[in-house]
Amino acid sequence: MTHGLTDWPRLMADHAAYAEQRGQRALADYYRAFDLSPDTPLADVPLVSLDIETTGLNPTRDAIVSIGLVSCNAQSVRCGESWYQVVRPRHLNIDSIPLHRITHSEVRDAPPLVEVLPELLKQLKGKVALVHYHPVEREFLGHAVKQLLGQALYFPLLDTMLLEARLYPRESRRWFGWWRAKRPVSLRLADCRARYHLPAYQPHHALTDAIATAELLQAQRCRHIDASRPVSHYWR
Repeated sequence: MTHGLTDWPRLMADHAAYAEQRGQRALADYYRAFDLSPDTPLADVPLVSLDIETTGLNPTRDAIVSIGLVSCNAQSVRCGESWYQVVRPRHLNIDSIPLHRITHSEVRDAPPLVEVLPELLKQLKGKVALVHYHPVEREFLGHAVKQLLGQALYFPLLDTMLLEARLYPRESRRWFGWWRAKRPVSLRLADCRARYHLPAYQPHHALTDAIATAELLQAQRCRHIDASRPVSHYWR
């Protein structure tokens, strides 16, 4: 039984069939490899923590400049199984450089996303992605792959921001914010980590943020996430 809103096994099978019809063998193989049951306990789910850095916030106008991945699960982070790649964008917005600190000289010799895509699919294959604030990774990767291959990239994910937000329901936040004269709780990655006494990392580096997100999940599991529950209770 699927407890969440999305039946990912069926959705991935449908995308595999569509990719096969269009002759997109790499995408078809990626989608077909997903065979995780929605009833699988979160503790048994293979995860890959994912972060991307971009030239802006609009996936139709801006581009991906780096991708970071690290294998993990609900109990551990395997830093030895990580992958980081700078990607050559269509253009590099100079205003975004102070954030991601990737310069024109770095992207000049970097491969375009189309050359990086096979390795990205390999890293994601058969796993559930772990991200912090899923619209960035889902919308940018979905749009970019559709531009390249004519079919968007879809992947099931867990969002540590949404997991953290469950601790602070909107109504309680509004009421206590008035009564105690406090600002709403921040759900930024660094602020979420600070509440669990995790160390501060330099932000906006794709691999560092992927590791930071994976570590945050470990802290959340220790504090309030029941890893024996089905993954479908958590995925999106």
